[in-house]
Amino acid sequence: MTAIIVFLILALLLVTGMPVSIALGLTVFTFLIAFTNIPMDSIALKLFTGIEKFEIMAIPFFILAGNFLTHGGVARRMIRFATSMVGHWYGGMGLAAVFACALFAAISGSSPATVMAVGSILIPAMVKQGYPPQFGVGTVATAGGLGILIPPSIVMVMYSVATSGMVVTGPDGGQVLSASIGSLFIAGVVPGLMLAMMLGGTTMYRAWKNGYPRMARASWRERIKAFRESVWGLMLIVIIMGGIYGGIFTPTEAAAVSAVYAFVIAIWVYKDIKLRDVPKVLLSSAAMSAMLLYIITNAVMFAFILTSEQIPQALSEWLVGLGLDQFGFLLAVNLILLVIGMVMEPSAIVLIMAPILYPVAVKLGVDPVHFGIMMVVNMEIGLITPPVGLNLYVASSISRLGLTEVTKATWPWLLTVLVFLGLITYLPSIVLFLPRLMGM
Repeated sequence: MTAIIVFLILALLLVTGMPVSIALGLTVFTFLIAFTNIPMDSIALKLFTGIEKFEIMAIPFFILAGNFLTHGGVARRMIRFATSMVGHWYGGMGLAAVFACALFAAISGSSPATVMAVGSILIPAMVKQGYPPQFGVGTVATAGGLGILIPPSIVMVMYSVATSGMVVTGPDGGQVLSASIGSLFIAGVVPGLMLAMMLGGTTMYRAWKNGYPRMARASWRERIKAFRESVWGLMLIVIIMGGIYGGIFTPTEAAAVSAVYAFVIAIWVYKDIKLRDVPKVLLSSAAMSAMLLYIITNAVMFAFILTSEQIPQALSEWLVGLGLDQFGFLLAVNLILLVIGMVMEPSAIVLIMAPILYPVAVKLGVDPVHFGIMMVVNMEIGLITPPVGLNLYVASSISRLGLTEVTKATWPWLLTVLVFLGLITYLPSIVLFLPRLMGM
């Protein structure tokens, strides 16, 4: 009954069109005032202590690094490199878009940023080359989802923050530790590359089937030149991943290093940003960070209410009592997340649903890292499904196609991602292979 009241209040507020962050906060305060005796001063304290986590500092730093790289011409150089390598294959420019999205995803951590950076250059270029605009839009909008699957990923940080500190027990009664940011990052590498190849295969097949144009094969001299121009951006991948798994710094420290590195190469190496433009980039990053941190603050409070009322524990016992096995539970989770993903922003979904679903998943023997990557892929699908798919809106603004046209354009690649979701849901070794190999 408590769970029904909490989610009914939240649903009613969301139906009014209220922003998710404010709806979460009002749900918490309404429930506290009307149904509990918890003193308000303890709530005020929780608002501050809830985001007093070292891991959360990674979010504004990754956002800042992504903004410097987006404005600093790194995406343009990566696209040139990707086009030189695969442009002569079937659907060459579309394949280059997938390749470029995968590369940019490895340094930005954000799907909409990846779509904007790659799409603003490649979608007009593909139309000029003779591709239908729908083909370019479908490719970029879907491949842009790699931004939250290939590490670093802001959504992975959100999942780690949402589940950290939770005391959960496995099927054998033993305590199970939550997934760290580092283990999630390394677990995202193989699925990210696998999805990129599957999207590339879909792109090539459709281009071959429809007879779309191919580019002239680039010479090795042109390829080497394109690589040399993009190497400073590509080095950021080595710095982040090598630094974390080489034990040089934590994921949060890696985010700070990436922000400084992106600033240096954008200002003094590529020289695409002037010093007078830096305040604008800082202000844009601060605004985006503030929005996410406000959502996190209210989501932490929402999770506090759920925990204090023992809603996750009750839900866990109820589902286990129904006799729902791991297969049925994971199928139900995917269906729930796919539906919610249509109407809510990924970060908010993870922060709300992870504390609820995570204890049940662990109780049924699902690995915390596997479950986290599965949630991330669901969020990726949410980014390309209407009515609130952020990638669709970004692609629509670039291509000037209507939202309905953009949605139709993505369906072949969307089916590919759904097949991929099924694979990683029921073949957890795809996700866990690399972390286990590294002894994590």
